[in-house]
Formats: sequence, structure tokens, C-alpha cells
Amino acid sequence: MPSLHRPTARIVMTTFGSFGDLHPYLAIARELRRRGHTPVIATSEIYREKVCGEGAEFAPVRPDLPAPEASGDLIERVMHPTRGPEFLFRELLMPHLRDSYNDLNQACRNADLFVTHPVTFAAPLVARHLKLRWVSSVLSPISLWSLHDPPTPPSVPFAQLWPQSNRLVNLTLWKMVRFITARWLRPVTQLQREIGDQSTLDTGHPLFEGQHAPERVLALFSSVFGQAQPDWPAQTRVCGFCFFDRKDAGHPALSPELAHFTEKGEAPLVFTLGSAAVFAARDFFWQSQLAARKLRRRAVYVIGDTRSPPLQSPTAEEIVMDYVPYSELFAKAAVIVHQGGIGTTAQALRAGVPQLVVPFSHDQPDNGARISRLGCGRMLPRQKYDAVRAAQQLQAMMAVPKYLERARHIAAQMELEDGTRAACDEIESML
Repeated sequence: MPSLHRPTARIVMTTFGSFGDLHPYLAIARELRRRGHTPVIATSEIYREKVCGEGAEFAPVRPDLPAPEASGDLIERVMHPTRGPEFLFRELLMPHLRDSYNDLNQACRNADLFVTHPVTFAAPLVARHLKLRWVSSVLSPISLWSLHDPPTPPSVPFAQLWPQSNRLVNLTLWKMVRFITARWLRPVTQLQREIGDQSTLDTGHPLFEGQHAPERVLALFSSVFGQAQPDWPAQTRVCGFCFFDRKDAGHPALSPELAHFTEKGEAPLVFTLGSAAVFAARDFFWQSQLAARKLRRRAVYVIGDTRSPPLQSPTAEEIVMDYVPYSELFAKAAVIVHQGGIGTTAQALRAGVPQLVVPFSHDQPDNGARISRLGCGRMLPRQKYDAVRAAQQLQAMMAVPKYLERARHIAAQMELEDGTRAACDEIESML
């Protein structure tokens, strides 16, 4: 609970991306509202109804995104295993950088505090130019690049083969990624110069030190998943995951059909690709269905849009859903097969169930590598995912008790955390 002397405040939070990028801020917004504050979420227009349905104010920020089911080619390009980040930054975000800047300037009128997301590149410029009280946040450990805990970046997929203990190798990789991404983000530097405010200049690489607020950085993931490192910004606070997964205010739980399915037999395999990669699934669900049938296991397929299911006709031992609250489903699974998005990964960790991560791009390869190192799951690259390999990986995890034991141990550790409350405490401390 906030201290009694804390004033109520108008707190603007900006984010961009999929549900995994939106949901943590919805969780924070709900708690801030409960504490008497006015939360405002500034993001793409497609999320207006969802944000307002949770009682937060909404502020539109370009670029506007099409509905996922109508943007298959766009998501295919964003989710490309090596070129996805470049497309996201250079083709999707940078052409609208000035629009984003103008929209956020409008959204931050009368703001008492501004909370930013790692890829809202105009947001730090607005915070510095308007001299706002500012808290930056990151959702996954890869956004806090450390030479002591080197990540697996999607643009350098062979990095996971390098020895983690080799500091020279890690430094070389870090410099290479900085150099490559600096070219993608040149418009940020150009806009800094155009603004002309000295406070916005010389703030560093926009994807590295430039994204971090000088007084507080919130790491919105569990310390079990990413431990604090000596070369993180000193002002970083590891809060824990901020959980939220309702489709809307009217869909808080499992459907009766799915609830009955999960209760009537052995724990099923669950196959899902989150809220974005699911629209670039290609043959993922087809191969998953073949793998489940090869193992003679019951299965749940969360396919995003049931109007065109990429499956053979489901049997009585299979069920196909468009959207399911993971917090209600995952704990009922035998193994969860997913893309490794941070929101999906967090829910799977909390469920205490083994995971098979099939990463597409962005933070997903790094999240998958962390799951493997934690011992609660395995990773299979998307390019190698087929029925035979999937069945082998699933069978290996179900046959070895250590995966379930580790998953349950990690879930028990995470129960001691309340990321939403910790994040709101940190936010209030800045008022």
C-alpha cells in the first residue's frame, strides 16, 4: 500500500507491441488506480477498447497497427528469425518516430510521472525535453545487456554457441550488436538534434543506455529468471513479473468446454504462439498435432483465430481455442510448447510446468536459452521444429522428473514475488 502522504497522480505509461508488451502495464494501471492514481496508457489505437475496459485512460500513439489477424505479412516480417528486429526498427518504428514524439507530447500534458517501454524510442526524448519525472522499464533481461550474463540476440543466432564465460567474446558480440542497431536507429539521433534541447543530446545508444531513466529503471521480470548484474544501470530495481491475461473484462476464466476437457483426463500438452507469432504460425500447429498424436497425448491448441484452424479435424482428445487466459490453463498442462515471448514465458514459469520453447525472433531466443539453463525446459529453434523433433523433445521432458521438479521449484520461488505491487511502490517513490 502507498504511504499516506503520497499524493494522487496522473501517471502516463507508454508501450508498443503485442499483448506481452501491453499486459504488464495494464496490471500496473489496475493497481495504481486502486491506490487512487489516474493511470494513462499511451499506445497503438487497436488497444483503446482493451485499455478503457480496464478503467485506465487511453492516449493514442502512432504508428497505428492493423489488427493481427489482418496483418499476416507484417507479422511474418516482424517475426523473421534474423531480420525481424531490423524490420521492426527501420521499417515500422523509425518512419513514424516524429509522429510518436508529437503524440506522446500531447499525452504527457499534465503528467506527474512518465513510464516508458524499451522500444518507444520517442519517449525518452519527450521525457527529457519536457523535464518529466521519468521511470523507464524493461520486460525481459535482454533489454539489460550484460557482459556477465550475455544474451542470445536474434540477429546473431550463433551467439548461443559461444562460451558464456569468455568476456572477450561477449564484448565483441556487444560491440557488434551496438554497431548494427545504431544504423537502424539513426532517426532517433537526428530527431534529438532537431529538438535542439541540450538535455536530449549525448544520451547514448537508444537501445542501450539511451533508453534508461537516470533515477529509476524497473525490471519487470522475476529475479529467478534474470538476476541483477554488476554492469546493469545502478538505478535498476528488479520487481518481478506483472501478470495480466484477460482478453477483456468479460472473459476472466476458461470456457466451460475447455474446463471440462482439462478435468476429464490426463494433463494435456498445450501448444500456443502468444498473441503475435500465432499469426505467423505456418505449419507449427500442423506439426504440433502430428507430434501429439505420435505420442498419443491429449492436446490443447491455442491458435489465435478459429476461423481458419491450421489443423486436421480435432478428435475427442484434442481441443482448439482462439484465446485462453494462460493463468487458468497452463497449470493444467503436462508440457507447454510456446514461442518464448516474455508474457507467455512468465505465465508458464508461474504455472510450474515444463516448457518447450520454439523461438521466432526478438527476445524469444534469449528467453528460451534462459529456460534451458534454469532446467525447467528445453529450446528447439523454429526452423527445426517438426513433428518428429517435437515428439522427441516432449517425450524426453515427460520421461525425466527433473524438469517438472525444477519447474515447480521455480514457481514456488516466484510465489514470493509480487511484481505489480513492487513496481507500483517504486513508481510512487518517484512522486
